Amino acid sequence: MKTTALIMAGGRGERFWPKSRQSLPKQFLSLTNDSRSMIQLTVDRIKPLVDIKDIYVATNKSYLPLVKEQLPGVPKENILWEPVARNTAPCIGLGAVHAAKKNKDAVMMVLASDSLIKDDALFVQTLKDAVSLAEKGNNVVTLGITPNYPETGYGYIKFDKSQKEGQAFKVERFVEKPDLETAKKYLSQGGYLWNSGMFIWKASTVLSNIKAFMPDLFSGLEKIQEAVGTADYERILESVFPTLPSESIDYGVMEKAKDIYTIPGNFGWDDVGSWLAVGRIKGSDESCSTIEGKVVTVNSSGNVILGGKKLIACVGLKDTVVVDADDALLICAKDACGDIKKVLAALREKGMEEFL
Repeated sequence: MKTTALIMAGGRGERFWPKSRQSLPKQFLSLTNDSRSMIQLTVDRIKPLVDIKDIYVATNKSYLPLVKEQLPGVPKENILWEPVARNTAPCIGLGAVHAAKKNKDAVMMVLASDSLIKDDALFVQTLKDAVSLAEKGNNVVTLGITPNYPETGYGYIKFDKSQKEGQAFKVERFVEKPDLETAKKYLSQGGYLWNSGMFIWKASTVLSNIKAFMPDLFSGLEKIQEAVGTADYERILESVFPTLPSESIDYGVMEKAKDIYTIPGNFGWDDVGSWLAVGRIKGSDESCSTIEGKVVTVNSSGNVILGGKKLIACVGLKDTVVVDADDALLICAKDACGDIKKVLAALREKGMEEFL
């Protein structure tokens, strides 16, 4: 059975400002030491499973040149541009109608473009197990991440330890982001995984679930699918896609669908959600700091400092993120990294769009 992949690459990466900009968002940046961008690494690690001609990339129309430049092997027709942002359900639906147009029972892996994986071999094996299960009937498979601390920034998956299919467990329910005490309880009880947002299913399976639970979305996707491969495709896409309901696949489908399984993942997944992830990725020195570039520190600890062309000198600095991007300098308390988006809002209000 044909295996395809949909890589979602339309995000703006605002929490990685000032490196991530409208012209070069996070997924097209390199945050590792091998000079490969995050989206390039995503494609690299799934090549043992999927021919590059069967990889689809869903992205913002303005990012088309970046995708073509960084992923020259992906066929032009497989780069699916969205006229407007419409959350993950329309994005995944768009990928599914394209995959189904070629082969309705093709298995489709849905992956983010901006996650990092430490153990690629184990990740590929986990995907193989998921594909095998997805091929059977109308099974929906999601990869959960075995939690190693009480994270409050992720949703969780509650699974039934007594119902196992190969390496997968039957999903009981999806749980919203918990408070700290609830997250600690999940960790101590066991049977909970972080929701990674990675899904594996047949294209026909996800479309049948969208039809059942999101009929308005399905109706619009049908119109788009009819136009795939025709001269009218772009016109229809521009007309129909903005009218689709903006809904996440979790709310729209996963919380309602049947035959959902999860495979616990232990392959070193990181969603790279903020600058704090750089410390996890690159490691830290004896002062518990992650430092790159021309940086001198005195009596400082627990920092993430990424220098540029100029020297950065820090004295008595603790638990702070400093990022130099030549035309902009970010100085942010570690526990306030979630508020970086507010900086962008302030820049818009002040008419300083050149820094966005």
